[in-house]
Amino acid sequence: MVKTAERKKLSKEEKKKLLKILTYEKVNGKPIYYRDYKRVLRGEIPPEAVMGSSGIQAYLIRLLVGLLLKTLDMSRYEVLFNEIGFKFLKGSWRNLDIAIFEREKVKPYLMENKLIPVAPLVVIEVDTKADLTKYGSMEEYAYEKTQDLLNAGVERVIWIFTKTKKVMVAEKGKKWVVQDWKDDFEIIEGKRICIEELLKK
Repeated sequence: MVKTAERKKLSKEEKKKLLKILTYEKVNGKPIYYRDYKRVLRGEIPPEAVMGSSGIQAYLIRLLVGLLLKTLDMSRYEVLFNEIGFKFLKGSWRNLDIAIFEREKVKPYLMENKLIPVAPLVVIEVDTKADLTKYGSMEEYAYEKTQDLLNAGVERVIWIFTKTKKVMVAEKGKKWVVQDWKDDFEIIEGKRICIEELLKK
């Protein structure tokens, strides 16, 4: 194991490039970095170590995407996943775990190598990879991101928290609801699911 004193000190340019790679989201021009990004800067772990999903995060996303692809009318909707970059303001973009778009609206951007500027109808987030040291809690970060998305035109934002086994459903102009995994909730068009039942299957 390399001792701290022996680690190569990054030049200003190298640090700048690495911080760009380690930027998870950006809001009003200010970056939100991946969790544990400082450990990468110190040379303790590689960037890939902070960008990866946990087992349950990846598994839930896979189950949810599979369900959506089987049950939604894919001539009307497009289901995208794997940290979709959604640009909603100049200098502001958020990463989305799962997003359901109106197919015709998002279609022009599907073959482009840049962030998507069209607001999804529904966003589903499973935990987060963001560094939360500037936030008081996971909930504070989730509330801020949720409000950003609703303000940008997203109709429904759903958060699935694996540590507390809670689901939060937020819609603009309506009371946000926090419930247990055992309770079902609507995703879109009356399509309801229950996380507890989904994991049992």
